[in-house]
Amino acid sequence: MKCLSKIIIHLFCLVALATSALADNINLSVAASLKEVINELSDSFAKKNSGVKFLKNYGASGALAKQIESGAPSDIFITANLEWMDYAKNKKLVDTSSVGTFTYNTLVFAGAPGKAASMQDLVKLDTIAIGSPKSVPAGEYAMEAFKKAGIDKQLEKKLVYAKDVRECLMYAERGEVDGAFVYKTDALLAKQAKILFTVPKELYPRVTYPMALTVAGAKNRDAAAFFTYLHGDEAKTLLSKFGFAVR
Repeated sequence: MKCLSKIIIHLFCLVALATSALADNINLSVAASLKEVINELSDSFAKKNSGVKFLKNYGASGALAKQIESGAPSDIFITANLEWMDYAKNKKLVDTSSVGTFTYNTLVFAGAPGKAASMQDLVKLDTIAIGSPKSVPAGEYAMEAFKKAGIDKQLEKKLVYAKDVRECLMYAERGEVDGAFVYKTDALLAKQAKILFTVPKELYPRVTYPMALTVAGAKNRDAAAFFTYLHGDEAKTLLSKFGFAVR
């Protein structure tokens, strides 16, 4: 019996240690366009909170929402439009009381200098990259802008669809397309492609990044602490540094 008791105690300790280790993990599901700023913010937070580890999943907002719905581990969800956060709320994937706005962005057209200077110039181009509108908010914003500008039919056969906004930028960087619709913050990171024009604000909704704790994240003390940190002054300063708007 003593031997059995020792085994049970040993197993209990192992489980406790494993549980403790898992508690220090913060799983992030974040829109691809936020990669650099979230990397810096998570690194800064980790330095101040010993033992905390981040597991990051960057991608298209729609794909991330579907992954969470399918059971992928996630504590904090940040999307690039309101639609996918509404989807997460309707599916009861997030703690609705935590939903708020993280930051804002602007849609631009980037490519080789001289390719285009306005929305109307797009009809003269051969290939244009946008994120797949079904899952990539930047692509959805672009499609809405095409319709309001009255050029959607003329562009139908010119569009090259990408899995996320970063893939769009990659196409433009490599010169595989004449240009790509990306966020201002993405274009500022480009080495080859340049911002050719900013899409007029009246053609699409403001690019808003809502964020929330997931149902699991609301129970994770470290995730809740990082979520609070994302609302703070240090986060706002870094967001501004990367070209995001905080108001």
